[in-house]
This record gives sequence, C-alpha cells and structure tokens, in this order.
Amino acid sequence: MFAGWNLPISLFINVVILLHILHGASVFSSELKVRVRLVDGQVAEETLEADSEQDTITLEFKQRDGTLITFVADFKKEVKIFRTLILGELERGQRQYQVLCFVTRLNHNELISSESMARLRQKNPRAIRSAEERRGMEQLSMGVAVNLSQAGQLSPHLHNVCREAGGAIYTQQADAQHWLDHGVEGATFQPLPQSWEVPGLEDCPSSPGLWQPCVCRYSLRLEWYPCLLRYCHTHAARASPYKCGIRSCSKGFHFRFYVPYRHLCLWDEEDT
Repeated sequence: MFAGWNLPISLFINVVILLHILHGASVFSSELKVRVRLVDGQVAEETLEADSEQDTITLEFKQRDGTLITFVADFKKEVKIFRTLILGELERGQRQYQVLCFVTRLNHNELISSESMARLRQKNPRAIRSAEERRGMEQLSMGVAVNLSQAGQLSPHLHNVCREAGGAIYTQQADAQHWLDHGVEGATFQPLPQSWEVPGLEDCPSSPGLWQPCVCRYSLRLEWYPCLLRYCHTHAARASPYKCGIRSCSKGFHFRFYVPYRHLCLWDEEDT
C-alpha cells in the first residue's frame, strides 16, 4: 500500500497511526464503574460496558447474597438478555450455583444508545448514586424455553452469556411468535407446560414435594442505568438544544416460568 511513498520512517509511522484513528473514529467502547445504593440500603458496584461496534451495552453487579446479575442489550438484534447466577446451599443438596437466563425483545428508547453510553464519564467515581426515576415492576410470563444450540439466531451474544444455563433459558410466547414471524427457526423454541395443561400444577412455594413440577418465580432490579439523554437549551435565538447529560432509571422485572422439579426453585420458598 505504501511501497511508492518513500517516506521517512517517523512520518510513515505517523501516517499509519492517523489512518488507524480515522478508520476507527466512529467506534467507541468503554467501561464505567458506578457505586449504586440498592433497595435494601446496601451499596453495590455496577460495571457498565458499551461497545458501539457490536452495538451492545452490558451491565453487571453482585447482590449482597452473592448472586451475580448480568444484563445485555443487543441493539442490532433488538434483544435483551438477563442472566442470573445464584449460589447454591450445598448443605441442602443444591448445586454450587444455578444459572437462569431470560430473553425478551428490546423496545426503542428503553435506554440510551451504545455510542452515547460509551462516551459517558464520571466526575466523582466515589459518589453513591440513586436513580432519578424509579420505574415499576414489569411482570413477565416466560412460557417458552429457548434451545441454546439455536440461540444465536436471536443474538450472537446469547450463547456466550447463557451457556451455563443449559435448558434454563426462557422467553415469552409473544416474543417467540415475533421472532418466528421474522424468520427464526421453530426448533429454537419449546413451549413449556401451562397450569391448565398439568393437573395440580402450583406455584413452587405451594408444591407438596421437591420432585414435583411447579411454577417458579424470580425477581431482579436494575438499580441504576442511563435511560434517557438530557438536552439543554442556550439563550441564543433559534439555537438547537444540545446533549448535556443523562437521566438515570431503576426498573424491576418479575419472571414466572415452569420448572420440572421444585428442587430447581428453592429460592422461591425463601422469599415468601
């Protein structure tokens, strides 16, 4: 490419660097650590990563009981992935940990773009932050299982994020139907038994035995995330508004899903 240029080596290096910068000028990635006050008053550290090339935002934090929550927004595929790693109690015969994944459609304007997120910086990293807007709890009935081997059709990130969940990847019937209508293969989804299809199917806390099928519940809350851009106005006549910050939100999610054994949902009885 540069064979006929005959440039001094120092100038040649500068040209290469400049071309590299220009080539990647529109690509941004960043990691932001934010101290957040949880609903129980405890302080957790959230890690927010943005990648404008992949067009994703990842949010991750650890709860006081050791549960690790990971949230991925895939803007290209318009998909949200919730992953929760729950530590088990070995003395109760539980596995060392259990992973659940919930997959839903990403709606427009739920949070800021990956490019805007990648540009965010903190003036005071030690500050403890609370969301300006506390949104309610969204109720989601996850009546369909997602086949991990086919999950890449929904998002290329789903397999890596949810590989340890195995068969515990869930979505809503309406979301599955939307993806089927847009060309996703039917083998990607497996409808789960519903209460009217299984006699005696109850919520897990009411189920009579550890090896009985039941309806499990799991709730989580994203305590702090940038949900909107803030625009400011100048006093100049006819001046356009300009971006001057973000608005932060908090939002909860309550999932209901079928499990073949109550033994796979022991946290539910602890929350009642």
